[in-house]
Amino acid sequence: MKNSASGRRKFVAGAGLAAVAAALGEALTVEDVRADEGINKHNFIRAVQRARLFDLSHTWDEKSPIAFVNPSYSMTLDPAKEAGAATHASTLNMFNDGKQLTFAGDVMRFSGQHGAPSIDAIGHIGHNGLLFGGVDAFQSTSDTRGIGRSGVGANLDIAHYPKELLVNRGVLLDVAGFVNRKGEPLPKTFRITDDILEDTARHQRVKIRRGDTILVRTGWGRYFTDNPELYAGPEAAGVTVSGAQWLVDQGARVVGNDTLTFEVRPPFSAPPETPLPQVFPVHMLVIADNGVNIIENYFLEELAYKKEYEFLLVVPPLKIRGGTGSALRSFALVP
Repeated sequence: MKNSASGRRKFVAGAGLAAVAAALGEALTVEDVRADEGINKHNFIRAVQRARLFDLSHTWDEKSPIAFVNPSYSMTLDPAKEAGAATHASTLNMFNDGKQLTFAGDVMRFSGQHGAPSIDAIGHIGHNGLLFGGVDAFQSTSDTRGIGRSGVGANLDIAHYPKELLVNRGVLLDVAGFVNRKGEPLPKTFRITDDILEDTARHQRVKIRRGDTILVRTGWGRYFTDNPELYAGPEAAGVTVSGAQWLVDQGARVVGNDTLTFEVRPPFSAPPETPLPQVFPVHMLVIADNGVNIIENYFLEELAYKKEYEFLLVVPPLKIRGGTGSALRSFALVP
């Protein structure tokens, strides 16, 4: 009896009291349920605290590479330059408190959708005058305060990023590691096709599930700081139209990579790849046609080095009404 009771306690601690009681046909009291919830919460918190964390973000400043179609980034603490900015010197004795409290306050000017990494809202891209779901692209931004502020397409701004995707299963397809073996960055204009993505997944023995967030490593993340001119240049490795269609067909809810534009640069396509010549064809296919968010500027080097191809991915965009996207502080968790 003593061994049986001990075994049951261990089983309860591991599986939860409610599950054990149901299996044994035992009645539960309110106190039992609360105790079980406490055990489960405690185990959950400890499991998360013990997880290894991979920071997937670069440090963002005025030297960071930005696509030429986006406004440059600047930040200042100088109140002479921007109203509301503040340095510790400028706030000394602001409240006549005998010069005890000081504080600093910054003013930033940049496209809120961009950062390192950054996520595009679904309403960020239109195709033939339409946003995802057939929403009129021009009406969606007729009120220039933001996407949907006109009353059209409000569900496509970044504030409506699905709550269930804030934490999601992530899969890394290390194409640079598969192609180059040593993981060196892919050459400029290297085209990541459907076949390459499928071969990479098979090589890594990773199974993609519908609903996943799929990240593609080109190796270009190291250029973000080391060679920003190359990183933001006119040519870069990236995903092609066929590669993007493969990701959509796998059921990806979100896709991302470690370059400035996700898709191969120059970002142009022509028949027979697409029916008509297109600019940013992958963005139109992924976002406007299929409602899949794109994340760019990830730092994937550490994940690839450790060969961590499956993980819990945290993607926390700012909840900005009408926003076309958001900068992220994104990270991956593994046991």
